[in-house]
Amino acid sequence: MKFLKHITIPSVLSATLLLVSACQENLLDVVPTDRVSDASILSDSVLFEAYVTNRYLGTRLTEKEAEGTLPGFGRGFEYAMWSSVTDESIYNNDDNTWLIQRGQLAPENTGIAGTFWGRSYRSIREVNYALANIGEVPLSESRRKALKGELQFIRAFRYHDLIRNYGRVVLLGDKVYEISDNLTSPELFTRSDIKAGIDYVVAQLDEAIAQLPATNGGSWALGRATKSAAMALKARMLLYGASPLYNAATWQAAAAAAKAVMDLNQYSLYTGGYGNMFSGTTYNSEVIFGRLYAQGARHVCLEIANGPNSYNAWGGNVPLQNMVDAYEMAATGLPITNPASGYNAQDPYKGRDPRFYATILYNDVAYRNSTIQTFIPGGKDSKDGPSNWNTSKTGYYLKKFMNDNLPIDNPWDIAGTQIWIYFRLAEVMLNYAEAQNEAVGPDASVYAAVNAIRQRAGMPALPTGLTQAQMRDRIRNERRVELAFEEHRFYDVRRWKIAPQTENVPAYGIEITKTGTTYTYKTKEALTGRSFAEKQYWLPIPRAEIQASNNQLEQNPGY
Repeated sequence: MKFLKHITIPSVLSATLLLVSACQENLLDVVPTDRVSDASILSDSVLFEAYVTNRYLGTRLTEKEAEGTLPGFGRGFEYAMWSSVTDESIYNNDDNTWLIQRGQLAPENTGIAGTFWGRSYRSIREVNYALANIGEVPLSESRRKALKGELQFIRAFRYHDLIRNYGRVVLLGDKVYEISDNLTSPELFTRSDIKAGIDYVVAQLDEAIAQLPATNGGSWALGRATKSAAMALKARMLLYGASPLYNAATWQAAAAAAKAVMDLNQYSLYTGGYGNMFSGTTYNSEVIFGRLYAQGARHVCLEIANGPNSYNAWGGNVPLQNMVDAYEMAATGLPITNPASGYNAQDPYKGRDPRFYATILYNDVAYRNSTIQTFIPGGKDSKDGPSNWNTSKTGYYLKKFMNDNLPIDNPWDIAGTQIWIYFRLAEVMLNYAEAQNEAVGPDASVYAAVNAIRQRAGMPALPTGLTQAQMRDRIRNERRVELAFEEHRFYDVRRWKIAPQTENVPAYGIEITKTGTTYTYKTKEALTGRSFAEKQYWLPIPRAEIQASNNQLEQNPGY
């Protein structure tokens, strides 16, 4: 009897060859009890659909990931978040992030960045299997159409993850590779150019858009892709493609794709509080596509993983001063570097963009029936406090995503259920504003998109009369603040080709000294050796993948 095989092509080729050798013995014909046969899946529509929906999940490939449930797209909620390999935060206790911050990435030492290649290609093979066999499954034609669109969306998302991390990728088409195939064929290891990769993703998404349901509901549950989710992914992929690092699409196409999502009038900016948008367990008016969790299928318990040390938490992803300085002044809407902004370096947390207060915990702010104290000497959330091995190296703690109604102590059967948002309307609007500004300059529609987001946050509108370059800078900072810690910054600074400027800046924190009732503030280097080299615009393909291809798979330049 034939059973589903989890083969990653080009990943884990060596493991596959071992499987061939083992199968040749064929000593016992035992029916496994830990998996479902191909025949069962293809003859049962319920089983087949379960197989499809499980493709949103990937395989756990490294330590300290996927606590509670399997990983999805990107990285998401993990102990060390993707923000901690950027200028947003550092991971307090390393967990294989510091080497990335320090520019020490290598094919044999990829830190937390080593899973995208293998996990994505394994998922692509699984999707190809379903697409190749969906015609055999007893389904209504309307259901078959929707499932085909869903599978194409999932495959496109996996390629999106590959392209934004590695650039040129191997396009496998629809073929389902088996262990009986020639697994040394060059076609398995030939990387297409970036434009071909992006064109393929966009074409797949166009087909998915034509087939997916318009909304969730009924038998199409929340968390499954819809037409608008595919449109949002297309808009993001085209935005990346139009950016200087890629140079493989047009700004006009990116703007049109984002505008198409906005013109659906299906989503609205959430007005229940910026912080509340990320602490809930389900979709709100702004969410286009997200991953849902539940007790028994949770993610990392964020509050204990990231909270301050005096609260018996572990101070995980701690925001950098670099990030704090990006928040403008609320009254003037000006950056703190502008003398007219109203910023007071002796009272640095007063009067800032309201999103700052919903994102970052800082000295002297009220929190959970107490007050954050990062000052020295004696501050309970400083190195002088309890459990000081978890003290923030930066002087800040993460507030975004935290649900203050969930416990910090013993949260294991209660916490870890916040939604991870893959796409929301504010991102699409910022995608549109950026692309439209690059295509035609800062017209009224660019102002309208950015100002709507600023107004929702409680910030003044942008000043009129900005040049294209000035608007570019304001949009980039708006993305940095609005989308902070949501897995955008790593890719933004690379696609804009400004990483040599942003990632070679030290990882700054703040040292606060209390004398009587007076605080003095001094910037400090929270993590030494932060560095970026040109080759790090792309991740290295793990050495094991190159070796498994008998060195046919081309490594990214510089590694």
